[in-house]
Amino acid sequence: MHKITAIIPCKNEAHNIEAVLESVKWCDEILVVDSFSSDNTIELAKKYTSRIIESEYINSASQKNRAIPQATHEWILLVDADERVTPELQSEIQQLLQRDTIPHDAYWIYRINYFMGKEVKYSGWQRDKVIRFFKRDTCRYEEKHVHAEVITSGSVSKLKYKLVHNTYKDIFHYLEKWDRYSTWSANDAAKKVTRPGFYHFIIKPGFRFFKHYIIDLGFLDGWTGFIVCSLAAKGVFMRYVKLYGMIKSKNN
Repeated sequence: MHKITAIIPCKNEAHNIEAVLESVKWCDEILVVDSFSSDNTIELAKKYTSRIIESEYINSASQKNRAIPQATHEWILLVDADERVTPELQSEIQQLLQRDTIPHDAYWIYRINYFMGKEVKYSGWQRDKVIRFFKRDTCRYEEKHVHAEVITSGSVSKLKYKLVHNTYKDIFHYLEKWDRYSTWSANDAAKKVTRPGFYHFIIKPGFRFFKHYIIDLGFLDGWTGFIVCSLAAKGVFMRYVKLYGMIKSKNN
């Protein structure tokens, strides 16, 4: 039977850490990667594991890439603090671990997303998936600030069962994270866009709302869907506003 290490990246996740660790306590090892929390995240995590490392947070990808080589076991299940492994997903992974050979190096896992306590079934989130079960020695996260995904030299498949993802506890939590991510997204966009204009400020945000709210049936999520789709469009708009500001500052 293959053994598995659960990696949990976190910072100031006292409200989440026990629930996520409870959902992975069946793993052979739990490795918590904390970015110098100022709350009692570490004290709570010590109830579940003695393997806790401190790592300065630059972005999500770099934090996870520093943790992956430190896993004791060949297979890794990486779970963010706001995610939960369901019993069904646990069973599916354990069945793979019991095989003589696991056929692929990495596996996509779809997510059931909640926004402020309400499940979002549409609004573009119905296709949300992440690679979270993978082989330690052949997989790393791509070097991006936002939406970095695992890249591998091996083959990739997908699992049947899903992670539960509690995205944001309230609108203030969303806006705090949204501000940080739009800045990082602007830094990534700077590699491709040298002069944002009408297309970036008007067309792209407008199409993002139309795609998620109409094509992806966001209107079926009610007011929650309208809020999610509006914030997604505003996120695109602010990406290029911040990029424009960065370019202006650089040229002055």
